[in-house]
Amino acid sequence: MKRTIKNLLKENCRVYVYLSDKTVVKIFLRNAESEGFTFADRVKTTARECDSVMAINKNFTINYVGIIGHIAFNTSEKAGDKKLLKVDYKKYISGDENYIIQHIT
Repeated sequence: MKRTIKNLLKENCRVYVYLSDKTVVKIFLRNAESEGFTFADRVKTTARECDSVMAINKNFTINYVGIIGHIAFNTSEKAGDKKLLKVDYKKYISGDENYIIQHIT
């Protein structure tokens, strides 16, 4: 089964995607656009720059997480009242079974 961004939304949690380098960023933005994701203002994902950590949402939008989101990504297991699922996108699309980030080193 092909791993899609939409598949990451099946869990009842907040999903943050880690993008390790420029190549992974480009792949993520292209894949997000092809799956129907946009930014909240309906701008295509490929029309903007991307940060190293992006949130994906059940309404098929992506967004920047800001400084608070980066802090949560590096230190927390929760985002608000929801579990925080941290995904290493490079590992996810490569088929690696260990794509969920447990601890930041």
